Amino acid sequence: MKKITALILAGIMIFALCACGGNTGSSNDKATNDPLTKDDVITMTILSHSSWPYREDWKAWDYIREGTGATIEVNAIPSTDYGSKVPLMFADAENSLTDLIIFDYKPEADKWVDQGGVIAYDDMAEYMPNYNAWIKTLNEDEYRNVISSRKSYDGKIYYTPATGREIQYGLRTWLYRKDIFEKHNIAVPTTFDEVYEACKALKELYPESYPFCIRSGFQNLDVTGPSWKPYWNTGVYYNFDEDKWYYGATEDITVDILEFYAKMVDEKLMPSDFMTMNGSAWEELVTTDRAFIFPEFQTRIDYFHSLTRKNKPEFDLQVMAPPVADPTTGAAMINKKNYDPVGFVLTNTRNEKRIANAAKFIDWFYSDEAYELLSWGKEGETYEIIDGKRKFIKETDSQDVTSLYGFKSYGTYTRQDPEAVKADLSSDTVETAELVLEHTLPNENPTRWLSFNVEEQHVKEELGAAISNYTNEMLTKFILRQEPISSFDKFVETLEEMGVNDLLAAYESAYNRVK
Repeated sequence: MKKITALILAGIMIFALCACGGNTGSSNDKATNDPLTKDDVITMTILSHSSWPYREDWKAWDYIREGTGATIEVNAIPSTDYGSKVPLMFADAENSLTDLIIFDYKPEADKWVDQGGVIAYDDMAEYMPNYNAWIKTLNEDEYRNVISSRKSYDGKIYYTPATGREIQYGLRTWLYRKDIFEKHNIAVPTTFDEVYEACKALKELYPESYPFCIRSGFQNLDVTGPSWKPYWNTGVYYNFDEDKWYYGATEDITVDILEFYAKMVDEKLMPSDFMTMNGSAWEELVTTDRAFIFPEFQTRIDYFHSLTRKNKPEFDLQVMAPPVADPTTGAAMINKKNYDPVGFVLTNTRNEKRIANAAKFIDWFYSDEAYELLSWGKEGETYEIIDGKRKFIKETDSQDVTSLYGFKSYGTYTRQDPEAVKADLSSDTVETAELVLEHTLPNENPTRWLSFNVEEQHVKEELGAAISNYTNEMLTKFILRQEPISSFDKFVETLEEMGVNDLLAAYESAYNRVK
């Protein structure tokens, strides 16, 4: 394994050196502003997701070919192999690198900025009039959430902005079994004290249940942070209200949070294996009337209704406003997670014409034509108009337009019409979306997209994993009573000795360049 890694790194170094030399091709490789034609071949590498594996006959590809004028060659890699195969492509750039590569996690793309493996869209402005015009239409909040979050450490954008899926992708909320609550005349809780009391009542009625059924460890617990304090997370987070970076686990309010969850585990109101519980085990609890309230993806409403209502028509999973834990510091809000992480990178193929053509190709995605075609498609082909409203053509309501037509799939969009996204969702999901968004904080934690320079990255790599692992270990022990919460101060001292303040300084330095 070490030999393979060394070869990859050596290839990347050679690639970077060559990249600095610019184009060494013939005059036929010179860039022009001419429109793309079928003779212009655009190659792209995309993930093929198991839920909607790549299909070359998707209508979306036809619309992209039609709109750009170019010929497309798609290299689809299963998501399980993506992390290992993409670095090999960069290492063997001359033979393997495609014009465009899709990532679903911006920090992975940022790795290639220093290596000279990707081209900044800022440097391709002459080929991207639609992109530049679209950016000018964004207001201040949109610019911060959509554009600033795409910047690399040098202030340039190497990762295409994406918008329109905020109502669907990653949207989190509090869910509860409305039918069970109504059956037993239990009020929907508005505070964490009421959550506890409701769970106690449900435990008496359903002794084998874990009424508050959180899973995925601190990932879902972090979603509820604003109930205690705005933007709070167990790890590194930025408080937009205070313009300050924090490491949540070191804050005094964390003691109150730990006490609450420890009490829930003590009384078996919450699973003790919440850190390791897998999706199947959790789903079994939900579908067998053994879990009744939890923070989760809003799309879980559709998922569980389709899964259960055939045999249990009364099953009703619905959205509730987030309960407030600390009324002096908290609010009925959840942390924003509906951030679209998918983006194209424009690779440095060292061919001036290929790079310019790929930039022109991407530019089309930001046109009004693309916005329409890649959101809705064409009347009679992908949608029809019923009672004055557009409706996607599907054989069954359970079908989705990604599997059918390729819309919203890897490589087939940047801008999406939110109304088209809604049209692909059930009425249960759409009707609750307004409530969910009303109780979602306006800003995403920058840690999910922040880019670091060499020095900051060194600090992050040297300290980040060890601090995070120790934090998760100790917080789990506190909640499970394997470590007394009275030793919390010692835990914080240890984090300080491990360099948590240096870690925060690295994040602050990186963020100051792009905020």
